[in-house]
Amino acid sequence: MQKINAGTSNKSARIKAIVGGSVGNLVEWYDWYTYAAFALYFSASFFPKGNSTIQLLNTAGIFALGFLMRPLGGWLFGRIADRVGRKKSMTVSVLLMSFGSLLIASTPTYNAIGIIAPVILLTARLLQGLSVGGEYGVAATYLSEMADKKNRGFYSSFQYVTLIGGQLIATALLIFLQNILTEKDLENWGWRIPFVVGAILSIVAFYLRRSLEETTAFEKQRTTKIQRGTLRELFKHPKAVMTVVGLTLGGTMAFYTYTTYMQKFLVNTVHLSKQDATLLSFCSLLIFALLQPAFGGLSDRIGRRPLLIGFGILGTLFTVPLLTALSIISSKWIAFLLLIAALIIVSGYTSINSVVKAELFPAEVRALGVGLPYAFTVAVFGGTVEYIALWFKAAGHENYFYWYISGCVFISLLVYVFMKESSHTSAINKEDEKFMDSHLFD
Repeated sequence: MQKINAGTSNKSARIKAIVGGSVGNLVEWYDWYTYAAFALYFSASFFPKGNSTIQLLNTAGIFALGFLMRPLGGWLFGRIADRVGRKKSMTVSVLLMSFGSLLIASTPTYNAIGIIAPVILLTARLLQGLSVGGEYGVAATYLSEMADKKNRGFYSSFQYVTLIGGQLIATALLIFLQNILTEKDLENWGWRIPFVVGAILSIVAFYLRRSLEETTAFEKQRTTKIQRGTLRELFKHPKAVMTVVGLTLGGTMAFYTYTTYMQKFLVNTVHLSKQDATLLSFCSLLIFALLQPAFGGLSDRIGRRPLLIGFGILGTLFTVPLLTALSIISSKWIAFLLLIAALIIVSGYTSINSVVKAELFPAEVRALGVGLPYAFTVAVFGGTVEYIALWFKAAGHENYFYWYISGCVFISLLVYVFMKESSHTSAINKEDEKFMDSHLFD
């Protein structure tokens, strides 16, 4: 059976593997973001009637709690990927995500079963958090190891293309349902449809991932005596671990602000209709997805660090002005342009952050090293973005949230300035150097 080396000249085989890995990633993130996209409609089904902001706050709280499982998922699936294989780890994670979606789709409302309803919702989100916590690190590792040295930034950027693609599909389905169902139907039962779709798509992704090839980087270290996928081995690389935390902090908060939270911001603060907010979110995310390969390809030419520094500087300077302007405008078209400007800035981080992390670690702890510190940072900061934003709004100090995001981006900027250029010191390049000009057959 043919094995694909990151340095192989078999371009079509490499692309096939990357596409296969990306499709599963897309389905995983569709399942994850469906919750956020449809929260405006199902929040009342799981919590007592009252202030809509408080209902969203409760729903966002469960969204944030789902993130608490992500470090555990990063450890569990990262360990499986480093010890048993990237392919097997990705296959198991997508099955777990499917079960979580099916559980949400079938849960009765608060009016039917009382407090048990939000408890089941929380359980489902914890399972999904476990799954998606493992997905990021393993998928980033798989795509980075399958890519060749000259185009690693470009190919790895498709992780965020499919990640954003998951949001796009969730948003597109919401737009479709908004046009064929009444708002009352969506709130009563229509919100269950996307979770059923997610469960079905996850099964499809499971079968696609079963046909993936294992990476050569994993196969080459399978027989090593090093304790693969262990925390003891990971902590031999403390600088790399802390670098992952630092470079993720500001980026993940900006990402969740302008993507996951933005739909609610446009409704709750800008006072656009749900339909207009959904359409603006969809169009902006589509452009955002298309930006990722362009920025990833640029990083292969000029390096990863300049893009990260660009994001850090612009994010620090313009987060407060952009969010302030968004909060006071009345035109949806101006809101769209402001949102696109913000997403262009964020692309300096999203397009390349996964490959930068993968380049920091050796193969025996790469999936764990990428996944665990990233998942921890996202759980503490990215996962709480919605909750903190809504909390500040409920307290009457929404602008404090803008400064909070800006400050976190500045902290990451300091990391970008002092870190080395990962494409020059890449551990993946060192592992694959002697295989650069050859095909590898087992």
